[in-house]
Amino acid sequence: MQVGSDSSGSRLGRCLRVSAAAGFAVAALFCAWHAQAAPPPVTLPTNPEDFAAAGNEGVFGFLNNMNHTGYLLGDFWGVRTFLSRYGISLGLQETSEVLGNVTGGVGRGADYDGLTQAVVQMDTQRGFGWHGGLFDASALEIHGRDLSSDYLDTLQTASGIEADRGVRLWELWYQQKFLDEDRLDVKVGQQSLDQEFMVSQNALLFVNTMFGWPMLPSADLPGGGPAYPLSALGVRIRARPVDSWTFLFGAFNGSPAANNNGDPQQQDPSGTSFPLNGGLLAIAEAQYTYPSLGALVSPGESEPLARVYRFGAWYDSENFADERVDTQGVSLASPASSGLPFQHRGDFAVYAVADQMVWDSSADPNRTLSVFGRVMGTTLSDRNLIDFSMNAGLVLRDPFTYRTDDTLDVGMGYAHVSGDVAAFDQDTAYYTHSYVPARGGETFMEATYQYQLKPWWQLQPDLQFVFNPGGGLADPDLPGHRIGDEFVLGFRTNVTL
Repeated sequence: MQVGSDSSGSRLGRCLRVSAAAGFAVAALFCAWHAQAAPPPVTLPTNPEDFAAAGNEGVFGFLNNMNHTGYLLGDFWGVRTFLSRYGISLGLQETSEVLGNVTGGVGRGADYDGLTQAVVQMDTQRGFGWHGGLFDASALEIHGRDLSSDYLDTLQTASGIEADRGVRLWELWYQQKFLDEDRLDVKVGQQSLDQEFMVSQNALLFVNTMFGWPMLPSADLPGGGPAYPLSALGVRIRARPVDSWTFLFGAFNGSPAANNNGDPQQQDPSGTSFPLNGGLLAIAEAQYTYPSLGALVSPGESEPLARVYRFGAWYDSENFADERVDTQGVSLASPASSGLPFQHRGDFAVYAVADQMVWDSSADPNRTLSVFGRVMGTTLSDRNLIDFSMNAGLVLRDPFTYRTDDTLDVGMGYAHVSGDVAAFDQDTAYYTHSYVPARGGETFMEATYQYQLKPWWQLQPDLQFVFNPGGGLADPDLPGHRIGDEFVLGFRTNVTL
């Protein structure tokens, strides 16, 4: 059923548009009146009024406490303290990186890319006495170039901040709690699913895109799905009936773009079109956490090793083009084909995510070793480029003495090209009498180290190896050969402002 295709859909569309507009208006008014004012998450101050006691006085007062808070600009010349009186928190973060390909790929070279994030949140309890409400508005400024498109031609792109350059609204939503102890809340508005669904907290420490939003929805959902740097209007419900279990349910516009032709980021370069003319993207996830919130440890017992397991599925009711045949069942590679792919109604996938601590040091409680894994698959090969993807890795926290905020991370990712896509490649080779290898799987490995130089500054060297880039694409500069395996060197820095 198309959202907005009947009276109930139209009412839903009007409701979502009004909610999004109201959220944007409130956030904008408070910022203008009081302050004149994808990727790595932005940290918001828990109590900005505390900055006032840190000696942040004068134009350059932040230099006095820049080593003692998690923010380079401290109180931001008094803005954070002032906004906090009205329940408003301001978060700013700059992520910059240089990545270079030194072997294989479609070229050798390096690119710089960067991302500036701004997040404004308002707690309605502190703002005007409304219990349990939270407004959120975030924006992105994306700059630089993308190594993956310039030199790699990989399926699993090298950096989670790669995107089209520009300034765009990202998320704009309102969340309301309905029960005590965070048992039930509802979020309405423009949302990016990679902030809550399919997430492995340990995997977010890596640079490669696929440790955030997985490969399968990136390739198969219209527009890559509502994930950085895109988002979609919808409703998310979160319920925690018992301490160990949390359930997420979401209903969103079937595509983050108004239509599915061309670059979805260019369809809405500002992020403010709020389309509701697509199908329905429905997603559900169950999360099991141990130890649960409020769990008690008996005297003499050791602390249990933390773990989080997630199980979920999504369904999108949009139309999906067949990967191999046209409307008459003729191969799209055939000269006799009409060139119009057969259209399928709907698509789905299921997934599982696990985060598990496997070791903690008896001598240093900060030193822990955790593992993570995420798998996702679909049986619908005829309409999907990718039918299976997975990620796995190890995260060692506090790897060296007195480096309690550092992490050493090793991980990998795999994506399998669907059988119908491989069959299309074979058809193309047959009809064109040229070298067109049938694509299979692409694997990458990554090793990275996050060095906490200051509370507000991280440095992160990074190594990535890619095997069978693109699943085995032909090298455009070397006839008769596939693209060679790639070795990527990188360096990222995060600065929390």
